[in-house]
This record gives sequence, structure tokens and C-alpha cells, in this order.
Amino acid sequence: LAKTFSLQIWATDLWISASDNWKRIREAGMSRQIYPLHAEAHTLPYADGFFDAAISLDAYHYFGTDDLYLGNYFARLVKPGGQIGIVVPGLREEFSSGVPEHLKPYWVWDFCSFHSPSWWQTRWENTPGIRVERADFMEEGWKHWLLWQETMREHGNHYDASEAEMLRVDEGRNLGFVRLTARVS
Repeated sequence: LAKTFSLQIWATDLWISASDNWKRIREAGMSRQIYPLHAEAHTLPYADGFFDAAISLDAYHYFGTDDLYLGNYFARLVKPGGQIGIVVPGLREEFSSGVPEHLKPYWVWDFCSFHSPSWWQTRWENTPGIRVERADFMEEGWKHWLLWQETMREHGNHYDASEAEMLRVDEGRNLGFVRLTARVS
């Protein structure tokens, strides 16, 4: 985003230290556009209305399933008229009869944060000051998720073989990425 659109980015992460991110930022020659911070999602060190836009990639489902998080906290960080966007692991449709049989051997408690586009859209539309512009399931998302797992393995990073196998078994029938964008009023 910083390179393509000449944006300033405040790269906030809980699991990756600001120092580690800073090293990568400098190596990419982006030290005047990207500013790393280490923070937890409920204690972000930003002023209300500070951002033109806020995005979260592969993280929002860990803290944003709380019905109050978006309106009482996250959206306040964005200027009126600004945008919010997320991409999170999710479901094509909510499981009405429980976890499908082919996924049960792989299912762990953390996956209870996976939801469908309609689930997310309902939560966001019920938040005052939020107008959802897009809520969809990325058809090839499961392939990107699997590629991420395989890339992590190839580079000697944390690799979840069970999660990768779950994605192979499911083949996008249920699992993938959910994308939402909204405007703040």
C-alpha cells in the first residue's frame, strides 16, 4: 500500500515486534512511509479520527467478534467519511448443523471466530455510524490461505500441518477468506 499508493502506514501488530517489522521496513526502503508499532487491539495508541482508513488483515476475527468493538472503539479511529476494511478467515455460510464431518478432525476452538460474510455484515450494519459497502466470500481465498501455510513451511516458520490439511480436504466448500469494507459517518 505504501509503495503502490504512496500512503503513510502505521503497521500495528501484537504478534510481531515493532523492531522486527522496522528491520523489514528499512530493508524495503520504506522508513519514511511505514511506522511499526507493537500494540494490542483494545489499547491502540491512536487519537479519535486520526486515520483516513483502517484495515485489518487476518486478525480482526480475534477481537472484532465482540459486537461493541467496531462502534465503541475501532471506528472512532477513522475520520468521518473514511473507510474500514478487513479480510479474515471465514465461512461461506454459517454452520446451521454444527461443524461438517469432513472438518471435525481438524476443528479447534479458535475456529469459532470464523464467520460468514452475512454474519459480519449484520454485526457491522447494526453499528451506528457504519455503512457496509461490501461483504463477500473470496472464492479463491482458501487457495491463498493454503499457499500462506505452505510458504511458512518452506521458509522454516510456524506451519500448521493440520490446518493446511483441513484446507486441502475442504477445497473451498466452506472455508476461505471473508472481505468487508465499510464507510464511517
